[in-house]
Amino acid sequence: MSVTVSLFQPQLALHIPDGFLSLPIILVTWILAIALIAICLQRVQATYQERAVPLMGVCAAFIFAAQMINFPIPGGTSGHLLGGTLAGVLLGPWAGSLVMAVVFIVQSVLFQDGGLTVLGANIVNMGLIGTFGGYYLYRSIRYALGRDSLRSVLIGAAIAAWTSVFVSSIVCAFQLAFSGTVPLNVAISAMAFWHFMIAIGEAVITVVAVSYIWRTRPDLMYHPPRHAVADTSRSYSSR
Repeated sequence: MSVTVSLFQPQLALHIPDGFLSLPIILVTWILAIALIAICLQRVQATYQERAVPLMGVCAAFIFAAQMINFPIPGGTSGHLLGGTLAGVLLGPWAGSLVMAVVFIVQSVLFQDGGLTVLGANIVNMGLIGTFGGYYLYRSIRYALGRDSLRSVLIGAAIAAWTSVFVSSIVCAFQLAFSGTVPLNVAISAMAFWHFMIAIGEAVITVVAVSYIWRTRPDLMYHPPRHAVADTSRSYSSR
């Protein structure tokens, strides 16, 4: 799904193409994106174990493939998974944001899904807001309802996934409006309307994926349940 010139059409998406943002917005978002990637690289190298690297690769491949699959929404259009919250739940905010940035770069360079000049904005909207915002909202809800409860994990993941997509769409609307591409009221109404429904699909897919991983390999999750950590420790000590 790509942004069209007519923002009344339901093809509005968060992958902004070239020519839709002004130079100041492009520069500011590029600075934020480069700073985000640099900090994420530093934190991942300092805090993550080597076994997280293969998981990052698998997660990136899964999100990349899942984004290629569109799901229908009412109104004759479709949406697809963004995956920011899912990456945060599995990898944490630093590695998750790094994975999402790599996915967006590959999509832009190889598949022209989002422009090169506005890649910084796409990384900020879906990597910074989608992954960081989604992760910390998920974590707050999870810990408030019970850290080691599947119910709390799924509720947190669902709410965070929906919110991350919807908030990212509003930020994207402001970027388009401040760039003079479209009036603010038109951008917000169009983006909010369609992404309200697209975010529901994001929440459903995220919950299904997290639920499967929780039931099969909970130790792979970032901040896994305590029983999974204990089981993993026992399995290593028995070898």
